[in-house]
Amino acid sequence: MLKLFRIVIVLICCIIICVLGTLYSFIRFRNPSNVGVVARWFGRLHGLFGLQTEYRFSARAENIGPCIYIGNHQNNYDMVTISYMVRERTVSVGKKSLIWVPFFGILYWVSGNILLDRDNRSKAHGTMTELARRINRDQLSIWMFPEGTRSRGRGLLPFKTGAFHAAIAAGVPIVPVVCSTTHNQVDLNRLDNGKVICEMMAPVDISAYGKDNVRELAAYCHDLMEKRIAELDAEIAADKAR
Repeated sequence: MLKLFRIVIVLICCIIICVLGTLYSFIRFRNPSNVGVVARWFGRLHGLFGLQTEYRFSARAENIGPCIYIGNHQNNYDMVTISYMVRERTVSVGKKSLIWVPFFGILYWVSGNILLDRDNRSKAHGTMTELARRINRDQLSIWMFPEGTRSRGRGLLPFKTGAFHAAIAAGVPIVPVVCSTTHNQVDLNRLDNGKVICEMMAPVDISAYGKDNVRELAAYCHDLMEKRIAELDAEIAADKAR
């Protein structure tokens, strides 16, 4: 019964957010700060899933300037956990097919996000070049999931290099954002589903990297994030044991 109740309430809340978010975003048509506003609306739904979520922001969060945020992409619960970490003037890059998702698709586009045609490799490469241009022209930050797909309990998957090419081309730092492991954590029939920690890590200086060693940058960031996720998981496990 609890599961059914949650599904109905969450569905209603998501539709309301999508409708209100679309209207809000049409008023401020494709304003880059729309994305963070709507993302935080979704982030406030975490309690409906029985989650207690702690958000940790870098001490420099307000003064980083344009950058590329990279987050770990686990499952659909990312929408109510790590999404809350999206900052002002930050837009995301998603696959073009998202436009056809009922309610959410039009919101995703009108709020200012960038749609990527993943089936066309030449267009995808051009999009990374366009990202770099827009970052500097419009003073934007970009949010990306470099794994390219949900990990679904497989750990932090290998990173694709698009986000890192864009950061190098634009000359902006990479800012890792990590969320503790949520795979198999949520049971919709359980009242309390425990704690989740989302953390913005310190910016990674990309000045020593270029096109020739972009994979080294991706591997370095992957290692940083993998270690920090393990530390957050250990912290949560220790809290449970007390």
